[in-house]
Amino acid sequence: MKKLILGSKSPRRSELIGALGFEFTIRTKETDESYPFQMAAKDVAVFVAKKKADALRSTLNENEVLICADTVVILDGKVLGKPKDMQEAKETIKELAGKSHSVITGIAIQTKTEETLFSCETIVLFGQISEEEIKRYIRHFKPFDKAGSYGIQEWIGHAFIERIEGSYNNVVGLPTNQVYKALQQYL
Repeated sequence: MKKLILGSKSPRRSELIGALGFEFTIRTKETDESYPFQMAAKDVAVFVAKKKADALRSTLNENEVLICADTVVILDGKVLGKPKDMQEAKETIKELAGKSHSVITGIAIQTKTEETLFSCETIVLFGQISEEEIKRYIRHFKPFDKAGSYGIQEWIGHAFIERIEGSYNNVVGLPTNQVYKALQQYL
């Protein structure tokens, strides 16, 4: 029987993969998440997910299947990463306010001999948000580990996301429908 390994420390990804009914073990390794400057923004998430998986591939046993993911937020063709500090988080949320942006999660599934790579895109429309509300959100939710400086499952998502087109769980960090289907081939 195959064993599933989740290559992520994200509590959100753990919760989502568990909700799919899979038993899994977490195994991580610090990985450089940089990408080539000239890379198209839509390709970044899969590129980084594959780097995370490649860093762990040598640790896999014959009966293990590894899944790694990376989520990026893209506004006007630019990748908005995880904020370095409160000021950057504030600026990012101000940029997103009143606009649509794209959230892409890249997935890498690997065994010792096989690999599947894919991505999922969701379009998110952020409503207007005041500077005071942005500060409140950052102060209470500290979104420094989140691409685009926000978590859709938190207060800001409930109060200011006006519409999404695509998978909600993808914005949380794992496109569960596609992941479930892909893992059926391995487990």
